[in-house]
Amino acid sequence: MKILFTKTIDATLLAKELGSDISAECIEVIRTEPIKTAAFDLKNYSLIFTSVNGVSSFFNNQFKPKEDFTAKNYNKIYCVGEKTKRELRKHGFGTFKVLKNAETLSRFIIGNCQHEQFLHFCGNLAIDVLDKDLPLQNISYKKITIYKTEELYPSVPEKYHAAVFFSPSGVRSFAKLNPLEGIKIFSIGETTSGELRKHTTEEIFTSEENNLASIFELIKKKL
Repeated sequence: MKILFTKTIDATLLAKELGSDISAECIEVIRTEPIKTAAFDLKNYSLIFTSVNGVSSFFNNQFKPKEDFTAKNYNKIYCVGEKTKRELRKHGFGTFKVLKNAETLSRFIIGNCQHEQFLHFCGNLAIDVLDKDLPLQNISYKKITIYKTEELYPSVPEKYHAAVFFSPSGVRSFAKLNPLEGIKIFSIGETTSGELRKHTTEEIFTSEENNLASIFELIKKKL
């Protein structure tokens, strides 16, 4: 049984999680690069992060949020996913609210945060849910692009029993030159699955949580 991961996963972890019956290989399908941005005053803004790259690029550009809730003009931080939350923790910052994907974050903001002003620090290919939904509700929202994602479009001649996908951009990159028919398809989260459905009619197995532990549990259940 051969399975392809569309990003590099530590070989020791793969061997531990999948055992000797499954041969796992990894290929990079996207590349990210930070964008140099002059830091500016974040006063009166709530901050949104939807990826680890967004967090790391934000702090690399020397932005300084004000997290003290007792201070005037502190910055509420909203994020998508536990990995993004952990990356914020590495830099010494907590989160006001963590949601599992952009759709649930959008619904939460519309239902609870009508009067806040939002800055979303993200990549050039960030999912457009927030910038579609929030302005329609007269909620102040602006994207700040601080890293870029390049789709690499690899050609993969080898045949696999299954493939694992981690982002919509990764799906697009892989699907441009490689068929998705005749293999089991695993997806980390519903946003990635939505992109996969544009490229295949195969059944898509979607992890409950946006993390590796959840995807490994799903793979072991279905393979």
